[in-house]
Amino acid sequence: MKLELQAGSRTRILATLVLLLMAVFAVRLFYLQIVQHNEYVARAEEEQVKRLTIPASRGLIYALDGEQPVQLVMNETVYTLFADPQVVTDKDKLIDEVRKVAGGTMLANARTQLDRNGSRYEVLARKLSLKQAELLKEKKLAGLGFQAVSQRVYPEGGLAAQTLGFVNGEGDGQYGIEGKLDERLKGKDGVLQSVTDVSNVPLTIGNNNIKKPAENGDNVVLSIDRNIQAYTEKALAEGLKRTGAKNGSVIVMNPQNGQVMAMANLPSYNPAEFNKVTDASHFNNAAVSIPYEAGSVVKMFTVAAGIDQGAIRPNSTYVNTDSIKVGDRTIGNATKGQTGTISMQTALDYSLNTGMVTILQRLGNGNINKQARDTMYSYFHERFGLGRATGIEVEGEANGNVISPDAPGGNAVQYATMSFGQGMNVTMVQVAAAFCSAINGGDYYRPTLIAGVMDDKKTKFTPAEGEKVRSGVISKETSDQVRKMAHDARNRFYGKDDRKGFEVGGKTGTSQTLINGRYVDEQTIGTYLGYGGDDTPRYVIMVQVSGKDMNLQGNKDAMPIFTDISNWMIDYLKLQPKG
Repeated sequence: MKLELQAGSRTRILATLVLLLMAVFAVRLFYLQIVQHNEYVARAEEEQVKRLTIPASRGLIYALDGEQPVQLVMNETVYTLFADPQVVTDKDKLIDEVRKVAGGTMLANARTQLDRNGSRYEVLARKLSLKQAELLKEKKLAGLGFQAVSQRVYPEGGLAAQTLGFVNGEGDGQYGIEGKLDERLKGKDGVLQSVTDVSNVPLTIGNNNIKKPAENGDNVVLSIDRNIQAYTEKALAEGLKRTGAKNGSVIVMNPQNGQVMAMANLPSYNPAEFNKVTDASHFNNAAVSIPYEAGSVVKMFTVAAGIDQGAIRPNSTYVNTDSIKVGDRTIGNATKGQTGTISMQTALDYSLNTGMVTILQRLGNGNINKQARDTMYSYFHERFGLGRATGIEVEGEANGNVISPDAPGGNAVQYATMSFGQGMNVTMVQVAAAFCSAINGGDYYRPTLIAGVMDDKKTKFTPAEGEKVRSGVISKETSDQVRKMAHDARNRFYGKDDRKGFEVGGKTGTSQTLINGRYVDEQTIGTYLGYGGDDTPRYVIMVQVSGKDMNLQGNKDAMPIFTDISNWMIDYLKLQPKG
């Protein structure tokens, strides 16, 4: 009886243990299948579903050769060489073999990188050519790998460097067009996702299979004409050498649509070697990013406002005594001797400050009152766009500053000096765009570097339309008079050097610079602003030259550069002499 009880007990105990074990399995299965379901699904997808990024190609940048787009910035595939230190067997031998092929592209610390504890990825060389990569692959060195990357190539070297900008090592555009249009040029990466077996072979087509093609970046066609750009850079370099100026900038614009045909700055750099530049200021496009007091070229806009408001005509006269008093300030002329009763044309010819202050006074019926200041501000800032960013497609554009008559300091003395180009900060692109509207009939076009786009097949060019921002900046009649005054002012002193039979006009500017809050006499900036064409203005050219502790003048230092480019433009555009 006792043995039967013991046997029964053992059976019950065994049954209980089995039940408990089954319960454990059930709980465990519940835990795995229900509680941790999502985690194991994620693990399975991680092993079975491969997700690859399909990189987008960065858009190309074209310039124009006449009307034909030509590639100015291209893409080239290069290779980054890396190693897995845990797989490399003979590190010294590997480094020796890599050095023989990679040469200067090999990193200086490549050998020490291989000794990093626990590392599975160390870069040994960058920017290997396809040939170099293939030579190293043939050596079948254990632990080496290659990663294809894209880099920018510049078939025209440093042409238009500050306008283009560059792409850094992380693939981001910086400065110029590359920086401003970075997102547009980058495009959007695609995605390839598929369920695979252990050999990465796709198994089925289902919800986990995704293919989203990459969207390549736009192929942008610049309005820069590579021939005009090359000649402009040459003329600027020769002009700086002739004058000794350290810095210079030139803009060439089409006044009929706002397109920039050339934009040059010196000193410059080579975008392919941006990492070798030691002075970051060389990256800046000074024509767009550095405001300055443009000086007497602004007199063209004072004259335009006066004519448009009916306050003066070109032959209107005033009595010039070579000085004029405004408040507690006496303003004088840089050029002396044209005293007595003279015309406004003569005042412009000789760049007389007294004539411009007189125009400002006449805008206020004889006084530089609120009406006069409001009127000038309206023309300068609101209509001509001085002191306002234009929206041109380069990174780093500055606003500048034209003081409002309602702002502290916007008094009569301030506006008197502004009438001849002092006491206000503007950029070259603002002044050039404003001058285009002053001589093209009164239409303000947004200055642009974009001529259109090229399709992915690189066969179809779609031109862009110029954006007319404002019509009637001044009347057509005023514009015709302003253009003639600019022509007569140039022809009086400098026209002998122009191509005969063509209409060329312009205005000099020499401005003092502010250092530590005060004007200094030993440093001036020379500027020349002008246009040229046949029966219609075909181009506007603005030149600026400067240098530390240098007295540079618009007529002696900037104007000859204008003349050089202007005469060349007439030939290049095949303009016909006026009948």
